[in-house]
Amino acid sequence: MTTAHNTTPQYPFTAVVGMDDLRLALLLNAVSPAVGGVLVRGEKGTAKSTAVRALSALMPHVDVVGGCRFACAPDAPDPGCPDGPHETGAVEDRPTRMVELPVGASEDRLVGALDIERALSEGVKAFEPGLLADAHRGILYVDEVNLLHDHLVDLLLDAAAMGASYVEREGVSVRHAARFLLVGTMNPEEGELRPQLLDRFGLTVEVAASREPDQRVSVVRRRLAYDADPAGFAARWAAEEDELRHRIAAARELLPGVTLGDAALRQIAATCAAFEVDGMRADIVMARTATALAAWAGRTDVLEEDVRQAALLALPHRRRRNPFDAPGLDEDKLDRTLEEFGGADEGTDGEDDPDPDGPDGGPDGGGPDGGGQPPQDGGPEEDPRTERPELPHQQEREAPQAPDGPEAPEAPEAPERQEQPAAPEQSQEGAPGAGGQKAAVGATEPFRTRRLDVPGLGEGADGRRSRARTAHGRTTGARRPHGALGKLHLAATVQAAAPHQRARGRSGRGLVVRRDDLREAVREGREGNLVLFVVDASGSMAARKRMSAVKGAVLSLLLDAYQRRDKIGMITFRGTGAELALPPTSSVEAGAARLEQLPTGGRTPLSEGLLRAHEVLRVERMRDASRRPLLVVVTDGRATGGPEPVGRAARAARLLAGEGTASVVVDCEAGPVRLGLAGELARELQGTAITLDELRADSVSALVRTVQGNRKAA
Repeated sequence: MTTAHNTTPQYPFTAVVGMDDLRLALLLNAVSPAVGGVLVRGEKGTAKSTAVRALSALMPHVDVVGGCRFACAPDAPDPGCPDGPHETGAVEDRPTRMVELPVGASEDRLVGALDIERALSEGVKAFEPGLLADAHRGILYVDEVNLLHDHLVDLLLDAAAMGASYVEREGVSVRHAARFLLVGTMNPEEGELRPQLLDRFGLTVEVAASREPDQRVSVVRRRLAYDADPAGFAARWAAEEDELRHRIAAARELLPGVTLGDAALRQIAATCAAFEVDGMRADIVMARTATALAAWAGRTDVLEEDVRQAALLALPHRRRRNPFDAPGLDEDKLDRTLEEFGGADEGTDGEDDPDPDGPDGGPDGGGPDGGGQPPQDGGPEEDPRTERPELPHQQEREAPQAPDGPEAPEAPEAPERQEQPAAPEQSQEGAPGAGGQKAAVGATEPFRTRRLDVPGLGEGADGRRSRARTAHGRTTGARRPHGALGKLHLAATVQAAAPHQRARGRSGRGLVVRRDDLREAVREGREGNLVLFVVDASGSMAARKRMSAVKGAVLSLLLDAYQRRDKIGMITFRGTGAELALPPTSSVEAGAARLEQLPTGGRTPLSEGLLRAHEVLRVERMRDASRRPLLVVVTDGRATGGPEPVGRAARAARLLAGEGTASVVVDCEAGPVRLGLAGELARELQGTAITLDELRADSVSALVRTVQGNRKAA
């Protein structure tokens, strides 16, 4: 377990520069843990982890039953606690724990381990608690949460939904309470979260490094001061930390008395309906957040400004319909909705509001009634102890959100580009020094693709593409465990122990089981692969409708890769060489962005694209030997770039085939006369060739139905 307690003082929360939304979201969860946690999205190096870890020092201490490993509350112990039943005794007062879940943690490390050998031979539930038990009544922090393995995500979802963790091994089960504040940080460039986990976070915030030189100077100055003398730096901020800690405690006491009026509740419901969020969790989270905002501001009434701020924190990540949608909220639409459904509650006169800094108050907030977050820091020379931790929550956002409309300005450009006739394919390829570049064209609408998988049985990371031996799936056999026992194969264990019962002196009903008898289940499921796209962007592909269809196909494959939990990479070739447009990553959004900007034109250096793919796969094989690659070449098969282009492309293809790389060639050739060059490339790669039409899942289904019908008729 990793906690926030060590000999070196944490970086003070009040010393964090900027990041107003992040600090507000964390403080609201400290006031009301029922808000449901925070997801922090942002580029690397923006102090996301620093701010999150600093929160634990502000959380109130908790009382726990003395000696209980599961942090039971003395006044309401868990009746099913594995360490129970608890008797009246010593009570421990301890700081709120912050438990960090490593991305590479095992299932047993997360939920705990049950000693199967003792359970079978002695009937004893010997249980070693995991991180979920440590995080009970505390904070569970997951850095790089988007890289967490699927099976760990499933366990987190179950615990977050039920407030308890269940550990089961062949009929022997242990249950314990697991209610925690879930905080996750992630870099969107490395991939997105599954929608199920995304929705579990109550609030989300986007963070980015400031572009203001003075603020960046303050960040560097404070960090250097902290690194030079952590204890002295923490001491200089102790007064501000204490003040903020007391304010959190006061807001917690005030929270039960906050009234959520009918007018505010109508605004919440109308806002969620207007932005078409799924389910009712958004409404509930918004209501809890608005209530916490009012308590934080020292008020007992929820105002429109609280509802607006709650929407900005609770809705952006719930509006995404596919992984290519940028999170964000149209603030103009939000203001129109709040205005339309605004109005004072019945029997309430807004003019009698005793709070002068109420809905009409300025964004500076001022005193405790101002709500919100610490103000932006002044110049780098100011004394940090003079800064006050007043946190006004009604502020303008400098970091641009991604509302519905950022793509709208590009729409009128499409007709202009379409008016320019595309040059014939032959003239583009054969022109002297044909390296001309055409403007990028848009992709057609994505569609559901057929599944492309890697033959054989792998052992890579859990996913949804190719067959593999995994920790989850159907049982196909049994084996001796390598290291810690995973999933017990009960029948094989009994079969291994049965012949030795007399020699072991068995005298009762119990089975005498030893460590050597244990067998774990061998399971077969699906793995995620590295899908490397090699996209032909040469002049032969530059016909407008054709390239648009090709981009639509690649976009569809990217969406399929996201759903199947793959890593992706993209190589493009045109002119005289090939470019690694997207190094292997889990971010399909980055792939879609590169695809959208892809220009076309010039000759077709097919061999360069294949050789670049060979190099990329060689490097990735050294980084992660268990993740099998799938090469997807999107081309019409022509090769015109460089000396002896056709023969060189064939040799590059045989090089990839010789290393056992699974390949699929998406044939983009069009027109009444077809040369079949993509099919020849697929044969050299020892892979499969499919056309753009065959790539569609519905086309494959129709083909299967046709074949089956023909067989019945025959």
